[in-house]
Amino acid sequence: MAAPHAYALIATDLDGTLLRGDDTVSDRSRRALAAIREEGARHLVVTGRPAPRVRPLFDDLGYDGLAVCGQGAQLYDAGADRMEWSVTLDRELAEAALGKVEAEVGQVYAAVDQDGVDGLTLIEPGYEMPHPTLPAVRVPGRGVLWEAPISKVLLRHPTLADDELAAVARGAVGSLATVTMSGPGTVELQPCGVTKATGLALAAERLGLTADDTVAFGDMPNDIPMFMWAAHGVAMANAHDELKLAADELTLSNEHDGIAVVLERLLRDGRIAASPRSAGSASPTSGGRRPLRRPGTPPRSR
Repeated sequence: MAAPHAYALIATDLDGTLLRGDDTVSDRSRRALAAIREEGARHLVVTGRPAPRVRPLFDDLGYDGLAVCGQGAQLYDAGADRMEWSVTLDRELAEAALGKVEAEVGQVYAAVDQDGVDGLTLIEPGYEMPHPTLPAVRVPGRGVLWEAPISKVLLRHPTLADDELAAVARGAVGSLATVTMSGPGTVELQPCGVTKATGLALAAERLGLTADDTVAFGDMPNDIPMFMWAAHGVAMANAHDELKLAADELTLSNEHDGIAVVLERLLRDGRIAASPRSAGSASPTSGGRRPLRRPGTPPRSR
């Protein structure tokens, strides 16, 4: 009988996944993550938040390894407080993309995450932060948004639902940028071709690990590329329906220790590994390891 598949890389989203609604990590989740590290596995945060917005969380968690931030646009070394790699969104393209979206849906309100370990989140008049605990600087007008390099643009519409805004934006923007939805009130434009999967693949390569070593946890459509790259994707009970269709497994919600439930089972079953099983490297552009699950074919619930 073949040995059960084991995972050496545990990739977790933050908001709606590892974090509870109050931005805390439960004691049970902390114990589960500590246990997989004791077995020699790696925990890798893969988040839409830019690097400056995760440092307080990492300090609280004692997290000092690599982290994929900014929807895959940043590879951040938490221990050294250093950006290992980043890609910016061309500001002229971003402004043009925003204009194309507004030509379709009327006025939208925009914000940007600046590049770098000390980059700010700037918000124009009318934009309201969907996550009130994240700091932001209100600027007098849209022109100020483009004054320094940025990693992404965040969009809000006064009446359109997030799914509708994201769909219209994808059609309007085309190849100018990648459009994704990472949470309630959070439709984003990021560099074309950049996703959580590209960032995760780059981080895994740096760690000597591959897609086959990886189990990923998430809750929103921006996690779909990560699920398509990883060997196993686990959606939270509170996840967006699109992500549930792309998942291999459903777990409990972020408020009910869904990550811990799965990690505890993997530990009991001897499915946490201490080292990579192959010498192959993961290309930052590799993806599409398996097709999206057909509608009407639900993932397994555990």
